[in-house]
Amino acid sequence: MSANASQDRRPSTADLPLGAQVRSTVGRLYRRFRAERPEGALGDAPLDVLNWLHKNGPQTLTELSEYGQVAPASMSQSVNRLTSAGYAIRSPDPSDRRKVLFSTTPEGAELARAARTQRDAWLDTQLRALSPDEQRAIAHACSILSRIADD
Repeated sequence: MSANASQDRRPSTADLPLGAQVRSTVGRLYRRFRAERPEGALGDAPLDVLNWLHKNGPQTLTELSEYGQVAPASMSQSVNRLTSAGYAIRSPDPSDRRKVLFSTTPEGAELARAARTQRDAWLDTQLRALSPDEQRAIAHACSILSRIADD
């Protein structure tokens, strides 16, 4: 089945209230964006944690749980996947030896970079295919959506 046939069957969001249109469209874009990752890479949750660690440095399980807005038990599963795969390591927190910090290994940092590069390349390709007016409209919408997200 062609991509166009799949798109033809997707119901239009134009008749929905604006909030539902935004939610639906952002959700579809996010799912599509998440699908763009290196072959054999981790699942979405561990890869998201790995990217967060790569960008923000060592974190405790509590900090990671707060970032991911999940229970510590759920975050434990993600960090256990990362550590068992060799993408993250545990080390004692120098300021409180009772706590454990998680950080990326060189292999984890490389996987985080590769995933971000692949996702950025996909999105950049899609955006370059748009007209200048469409690109400006998306830039403007991003500014507004950022304001909403930060409110």
